[in-house]
Amino acid sequence: MGSLESSNGTVSAPTAPPSGPTTGKPKEFKSGDPSLIQSMLNNEALSPPKFPSPHEEQKFLKHRLSIAYRILAQYGLHESVAGHITVRDPVDPTSFWVNPFGMNFALITDDDLIRVDHKGNVVEGGRNKMLNRAAYAIHAEIHAARPDVVCAVHSHTLHGRAFSATGRTLDMLTQDFCIFHNDHVLYPNFAGVVLAEEEGRRIASALGKCKAAILGNHGLLTVGQTVEAAVGYFIMLEKLCEVQLAADASASGRGQPLVTIADEEAAATYEVLGDPGNGYFIGLPLFQMGEREFGESTFLGKGLEPL
Repeated sequence: MGSLESSNGTVSAPTAPPSGPTTGKPKEFKSGDPSLIQSMLNNEALSPPKFPSPHEEQKFLKHRLSIAYRILAQYGLHESVAGHITVRDPVDPTSFWVNPFGMNFALITDDDLIRVDHKGNVVEGGRNKMLNRAAYAIHAEIHAARPDVVCAVHSHTLHGRAFSATGRTLDMLTQDFCIFHNDHVLYPNFAGVVLAEEEGRRIASALGKCKAAILGNHGLLTVGQTVEAAVGYFIMLEKLCEVQLAADASASGRGQPLVTIADEEAAATYEVLGDPGNGYFIGLPLFQMGEREFGESTFLGKGLEPL
């Protein structure tokens, strides 16, 4: 089958020929059986740790949130006072932990975090209890609409902001892009700094069941079932925006359309890499480096040990 040009000027690589009539057998992929990876990732050792009480889980999640801020700082993915990462509180799931307004990501510790209820009240936290109202307006609505979401990440990054001005979602250009195949959206309605709950509700509605949103003329947003997943998706998405912008510039300079991955192959790759349950493992290498900020080390996110 020949290449197909899409409405946005990109060209899809040829789709794999049909594997034969439907017989009820598992679908076959040219690149191999996705279950080979899935069975490995279903291993208990590669899953998030479990806790005997919500209070112990709370302590763990607060520390992972502190590490998450350090990771974004390491990658230069914070901009002045903008940006926030939230974690749903396991003791009181109608509240979440977030950074205090105005504190550099690179300095945040567990004791600095503040807990905010879904009415915007700071119910506990460190010395600085100032709340970024945009963090509340966006994240409270996401946590309320998505019970599956433990963590949400939003920041104003260089390539995310640049790509958010293009008014579109990502093309499926390489294997990594397929993590977001049919699993990210564009929210095009920039209405200024998000301070109203109604605007946060519209963003949450646009996100739907997806793992990521490109907020038009604004930045990037990712969510996950674990802190590791949400942070891993965010950093991946920022890098993919950079690749997309570079590829667009190259294609424009050559006067040739981009070659994109065909839908069937993108879907097959998503089955291996994009399943939300795999996000924890994808984000773990970032946290291995982030742990060093606190002089710590874990084995796959478990068993905290001093270095």
